[in-house]
Amino acid sequence: MSSYILGLDVGTTSVKAVLLETGSRAVVASHTLPTASDLIDSIGIKAKEQDTGLIIDTLNRCVGLLPRDKLQQVVSVGLSGQMHGVLFWKAKSGCDWSKNDFYTAKDTSQLITWQDGRCSSDFLSSLPKPDSHLSVATGFGCTTIFWYMRNRPEFLRDFNVAGTIQDYVVSMLCGLDGCVMTPQNAASWGFFNTSSNQWNVDILRSAGFPLHLLPQCVPSGSLAGQTCSEWHNIPAGTPVGAALGDFQCSVYSCMSARTDAVLNISTSAQLTFAMPADFKPPDCPQPASSITYFPYFDSSYLAVAASLNGGNVLGTFVEMLTSWMKDLGADMSNSCVYEKLIGCAMSQETSDMRVSPTILGERHNPSCLGQVTNISATNLSLGHVTRALCRGVLDNISSMMTAKHLQQGGVNRIVGTGSALARNEVLRQELEKVFPQPVVYGQNADSAVGVSMVLCDRL
Repeated sequence: MSSYILGLDVGTTSVKAVLLETGSRAVVASHTLPTASDLIDSIGIKAKEQDTGLIIDTLNRCVGLLPRDKLQQVVSVGLSGQMHGVLFWKAKSGCDWSKNDFYTAKDTSQLITWQDGRCSSDFLSSLPKPDSHLSVATGFGCTTIFWYMRNRPEFLRDFNVAGTIQDYVVSMLCGLDGCVMTPQNAASWGFFNTSSNQWNVDILRSAGFPLHLLPQCVPSGSLAGQTCSEWHNIPAGTPVGAALGDFQCSVYSCMSARTDAVLNISTSAQLTFAMPADFKPPDCPQPASSITYFPYFDSSYLAVAASLNGGNVLGTFVEMLTSWMKDLGADMSNSCVYEKLIGCAMSQETSDMRVSPTILGERHNPSCLGQVTNISATNLSLGHVTRALCRGVLDNISSMMTAKHLQQGGVNRIVGTGSALARNEVLRQELEKVFPQPVVYGQNADSAVGVSMVLCDRL
């Protein structure tokens, strides 16, 4: 009889559930549902919060859509989800198991997400310097807790456990007294040293940080416990993996060899490859560097060039054109404009116009803005401009992580994935011009599939 792994990804806008057959490693069932859980910032602090109850309800509905006979044969459950954010709850009472084998959020805060902007640059500069190679930012778990310490200390007194949303689900499934967290999620919170796999306890204690809210760290890929009750036909006592980061799981789903680099272009863009097993990150943050190092599995790291400018730049260009057309009395949908732009660019094989598409800046250079240069009377067609814009997106990411850097890292090929690459042939053409390494497509980055594969490989 076949056995399955249930992989769950609790994302920023949706929840995805997949069933992976352990023998063939094939996905036999999958469902995705939007959470529609965003809350309005009613007090003007640039808060980005989500309704925890709605997220959990969506998770239950998503799992409930999977075949019940296959759920009964699940041998392991894996969780990944949005990183950096923080959720607070009360141990033991933070979940309510009902008779129909669903569970609901209880005695929890709202989820403060990675997009939260309440920690200003002045606030961040007032925090102690972390003992880590990773900088801290607004939306990170520890910085949010610091904000509550200084602005709403009474809020923290209502809770005794904290973690990411995916950590919360693991704790509730297993009936844990506290929270366990992998280095992948701990690093995304800040004030965590990935070399020693320890929180900056002394630094945080000196700053008056509530240390009891720090989760217990366990290795990425390890088990957190077992389901404490039957859940959607999944038997009680089924092993549950400690929650992982969605970025690492998405890479795991499509990096079939350590000599692969993965380029994902969706809303934003990320280019990453695995560092050698003996690699050690810098001792302190390198804010001016375009490459950061994220913890992966088995004490290894991913080198990551994470650009803020990807498919969103093309989307902005389309919105600009549709707005201009409306001003001129014409009306066309964004999708129709996008398709026509790609058609024009396909008929224009090259363009000598140069576009720097960094309209959103970059983390390592927030003040940089977009530029268009080498404009002439002969390159103003939509085909020229669109192809130059697509080339600019690739030139930008290749300036952050060069072809030479990939070669020195032992990269033999690039796996191209993401919604923007999938729908845009011009982007794919320009990608193959910018990097000398061969590019392959068709392996879609998928965090829910990735977390399933992690557990399957550890059976």
